[in-house]
Amino acid sequence: MSLSRMPRTLGVGAALIALTAAGCTPADDGEGDAADYPTDDIRLIIQADPGGGSDLSSRALATELEDILGVSVIPENMPGASGAIAMEYVADQEADGTVIGFGPVEIAMLNTTQGADVMPENYTFVGQIMLAPGVISVAADSEYETLQDLVDAATAGEVSVANSGAGSIWEAATLGMNDAVGTQFAPVAYDGGATAVSAAASGEVEAAVSGAGEALAQGDAVRVLGVMHDERHRDLPDVPTVEEEVGTAVEFGGWGGIYTQGEVDEEIAATLEEAVAEAVETESYQDFQENAGNLVVYRDSEEFGSFVNDEFDTFQGLLGD
Repeated sequence: MSLSRMPRTLGVGAALIALTAAGCTPADDGEGDAADYPTDDIRLIIQADPGGGSDLSSRALATELEDILGVSVIPENMPGASGAIAMEYVADQEADGTVIGFGPVEIAMLNTTQGADVMPENYTFVGQIMLAPGVISVAADSEYETLQDLVDAATAGEVSVANSGAGSIWEAATLGMNDAVGTQFAPVAYDGGATAVSAAASGEVEAAVSGAGEALAQGDAVRVLGVMHDERHRDLPDVPTVEEEVGTAVEFGGWGGIYTQGEVDEEIAATLEEAVAEAVETESYQDFQENAGNLVVYRDSEEFGSFVNDEFDTFQGLLGD
């Protein structure tokens, strides 16, 4: 089962100019000169707590964007409601390109799962920048030595599993395991994947579903039991995929990208798109994502906007009433 279709691997060419964000109508209010953008600092709103995959990816990209755009790009954490607080905040700001956001897969889910005012047409999607394959982990001293051990326990009774928040991709992945394998995983919501994996490492919960990078960041404090992808993770070569271990394919991934207000001027959006494309191509950004356990995946504005709309429709069908 896969709720989040896996994007293509990175193939970024020359910086892309055209912007065709689905459902977006550029504003033309005559204020300022978009051709001079940017002249002010840019705030990058992050929907999760510091230390998690969204936060670290955002900060890595912000460093590159500063060099490219020539202004400060200031990361600002705004956690809560699985990201809805941050996403609604970005949509409500002036469409002048001075406020952008990191948009995880939840940007396509929260209207369905929480009824939040988070709709694709509220945003201009600038570009996808990464993919975090999902993993299932337990504390290093857990009684569960293998994924099959955990599945057997969760078939016999409830097993508490931490995730990055109610309505998040990792809650959906947990529920997807239940549907596909017949387990009784009981989702426990935390604000962010790093916090969720920490809860498993400490024994506060029995297991966690998170991005691979968030589990790898815990080092020897956790044991990763399975990878929710169609192949093993390069940094976890001895860890089987869910399909390898239990015979059923369960594939979930947490993608992320940059977005801004839906009515941003076309020239501003094009400048942001070029900058993001250039930032993703940098050796330092790609090294960061590799070291973080993520895949470097890029979609330009048109592709990313279409992809998010498709994902939104998928989650409406799978998770809606």
